[in-house]
Amino acid sequence: MTTRWLTPEEQRAWRAYVAGYLLLEDAIDRQLQQDAGMPHLYYSILAHLSETPEGRLRMTDLAERLKITRSRLTYAVTRLEKDGMLRREECRWDKRGSIAALTEEGMAVLENVAPGHVDTVRAALFDRLTPEQVGQLEEIFTQVVRGFTGNGEETAPEELPWRRRSSPCSGSS
Repeated sequence: MTTRWLTPEEQRAWRAYVAGYLLLEDAIDRQLQQDAGMPHLYYSILAHLSETPEGRLRMTDLAERLKITRSRLTYAVTRLEKDGMLRREECRWDKRGSIAALTEEGMAVLENVAPGHVDTVRAALFDRLTPEQVGQLEEIFTQVVRGFTGNGEETAPEELPWRRRSSPCSGSS
């Protein structure tokens, strides 16, 4: 098999993406650590739960929305549960699954931290782009996501992070 090396244009685009992603993630993490003592992933968990009816989601659905492994989500949820920001509940319709539920304390933290988070995202990313570039950014990453998730048939289930199992005992999601 012959390697299809990146063209000079693709290499520049790739390196710009990696540098931009790392700097953006660092800025967001620093703001969230300073304002709430939590990493971006923990904030994202709280934010996703706040957008659902009753602030509750099945853990496997939450992992899919966040595009992370179930074991990584379980670790983060355990920490957030310990800090009182969410609780785990049994899933009534699937005894193997569980529900992550946002607590009042978690919602209060989210409401307190969200304005600073939005300011950071806006200053670090959107204030630097034209409206046309914002549309292009959405179009580009929507296509990237489609390339991974397809219509559910093109990508083998184990290739998607939220479907991976780190061990046979990780069925707590």
